[in-house]
Order: sequence, then C-alpha cells, then structure tokens
Amino acid sequence: MKIEVGVRSDIGRARVRNEDAYLVQEPLFVVADGMGGHRGGNVASSLAVETLEGAIDAARAGDLEGVVEQIQRANQRVMERGGSDHELRGMGTTLTALLTGDGKAHIAHVGDSRAYRLRDDTLQQLTEDHSLVQRMVREGKLSEEEAATHPQRNILTRVLGVEDDMPVDQLTLDVREGDRLLLCTDGLTNMVDRDRIQEILRSEPDPQAACDRLIDAANRAGGDDNITVIVVDFVTGDADGTEAAPRRSSIPAPDGGTRTADGSSAEADRSQVAAAEAPRGQRRPRRRRVAIWAGAILVVLGVGLIASRMYIDRQWYVGDADGRVAIYKGIPAEVGGLKLSHVQETTELSAAEVQRYQVWRDLQGGITAKSFQDAEAIVASMRRQVQQAQPAGGGG
Repeated sequence: MKIEVGVRSDIGRARVRNEDAYLVQEPLFVVADGMGGHRGGNVASSLAVETLEGAIDAARAGDLEGVVEQIQRANQRVMERGGSDHELRGMGTTLTALLTGDGKAHIAHVGDSRAYRLRDDTLQQLTEDHSLVQRMVREGKLSEEEAATHPQRNILTRVLGVEDDMPVDQLTLDVREGDRLLLCTDGLTNMVDRDRIQEILRSEPDPQAACDRLIDAANRAGGDDNITVIVVDFVTGDADGTEAAPRRSSIPAPDGGTRTADGSSAEADRSQVAAAEAPRGQRRPRRRRVAIWAGAILVVLGVGLIASRMYIDRQWYVGDADGRVAIYKGIPAEVGGLKLSHVQETTELSAAEVQRYQVWRDLQGGITAKSFQDAEAIVASMRRQVQQAQPAGGGG
C-alpha cells in the first residue's frame, strides 16, 4: 500500500488568529489545537508540533513509544514555557498523532481533537474526547445528544501543558487498501455533524478535495473556531521509496489566512463561502484555562468528593472579587451551580485598573498560580506595574 494525503488549516469565520497547528511528514501526522489567553494558544500548539518533529526517526522505525515519549516532552516544554511567561500562563494544547506503517495505524491522543476511520463507507470515531461531557456520557449520566449542547461541553479534562504526569491514550489498528483516516480539530466536529462528515469523505475520492469540502462545510455552518483536517488514504501501490507530500511541519497560518497541503498560506476566499446555514447566535467562547483543569469533573460526577476537594484546595489563581484583585483557592469554574473556588485574600488593587495592562487582561478569567506564594508574587507584580504608571507625588 501507499499513502495519499490532503491537509488544510483554516482560521474559520469568527477568530482573529489560527491557534491550530499540524505536522505532515510521512509516516507521522499530527493535529494540535491550542488554547490559553491572548497568544498562548498559538504558542502551545506550535511548540507541541515543533517538538513532535523530533519524533520522525522513531516514527520511521515504527516506534510508537518513541513518539509518545516525544509527546511527553512536548507536554513539559509547554508547561515550562507557560510557567516562564505571565502572558502564557495556563496555556495548553490538544494533540492527536497518527503513525502509519506495515499495515498498521498507531494513534496517540490527548484532548478533544479526533481521529476517525472511514471503511466500507462507514465512519468510526477512533479516539475518545478527554472532556467533562464525554466522561458523563461514558458514566451514563448524559446521552450523546445531550452532550452536544451541554453548557460544560468545552471543559477539557486532559491537554498538554497542564500537569507533569499526563497520560497519553494509545491505539493500534489494522489498515487495508481503501481505508481513509481523518485527523481533525474540534472546529470541524463542533460545526459539522458525523453524518455530513461521513457523506463528504465517502463522496470525494481526492484527499485534498475532501479536506477543502470539510472546511467549507464548517465555515458554511458558522465557522466558530479554527478548523484543521488531515485526510490520509491507503491506496494500491508500492510504498517503497515513496512518501506523502508535503514533508514539512506547519505552524499556525498568519492571521486571516489558511494553510493547505503545499504548506503555503493564502487568504481565504470568502466569496466562495456561502452564508451560514445556522444562526450565528452567541459565539462559542474560546476555551479558557479553566477548561483544562481536571478537578471540576470529580465534583460533577461525584467521584470521591473528598479527593476532589483535596485536588481543588491545592489550586490557586488571581482573579476579580467585586472589583478588587484577589487571591483565590480553587479553580475559576462553576459546574451545576457549585462554585469551585473561594476568596483567600482580597487586595486594595482595582481590578479594572490592573486589566488596563495587556499582561493582566485575563484577570477576569483567572490567572493561574502554582501556590499561594506564587499568587502573592503575581499580585506584587501587578502592584509594581500600577505604581510605576502613577505620577510621582508633589512635595508640600
């Protein structure tokens, strides 16, 4: 068998930048969806994909464990970068990787980007979302239909860049001629239902054209998020000496652009994107750092309240308390009417004044801290910045 590949990444119709990234370098294919503040999403996904380029030799040797080790390294790099830059605090990224060879497909997965297989005209989801609602579905507390519209559907329970000990889902399956694999970020699956994705993959034989049609469908449905898709076809032919093109990695396209299979960036042709088929309504907010705390899920599901309180009580952040900067214990989330944090200390600093500075613009959503002392250091930095901006007092 040989492989034919299509790939495209698009900013969508509601975002000001593309926070997705991808890698296409046979036999390794990766999609990543970054999140976290003003520019953290771009940095997290790009850093993860850049790190995965270091797994190419392991991938060519068919070494899935080597690829997973590189994913763990990417996790550490994202954590370290976020910890060293206030503007990047709390950033994270999903990552779904496909390794092909010897009639096998190996998948490594973290987050809610997805891998699918189309075989005999039937689409099968291969990965499981690491999200609050998926856990609730698995526990029988929600149906798939309820999960699709649940208010907490964007809360993720696992992503790169949040915790040291991050498990990576792994799956190996046989592939045969005629199989088609799809990797995609949630900008596709949140806008286009499974039946429509299946219809496009079944009816469009060319993998690049299939990518284009999938992204066009997501944009016609509103394009509420960045959209990245990779289509990998297993076709008749000799794989020896052939590799999927392009052999390159891709980082997020420049704002307003779209990346295609040749790695180029081009302006999206809005004239060819039909009006949205569904009302826009309120745009789904980009997942904030709260989306990547696993503790919330324990409370919702009632899986060990004591254990969940122990977890939550080890978390700290700086936020807004009635117009004042405050240090909170817990996480800035509310699930089922239950608040998962409380004020530990309120300061004299005006939240509105602090948020005038770009570095602190995420105060309303909560600025994560590693400890109470770290939170105090963040507050001290805010105080210094505010004081430096004030004019010196005159003498009497």
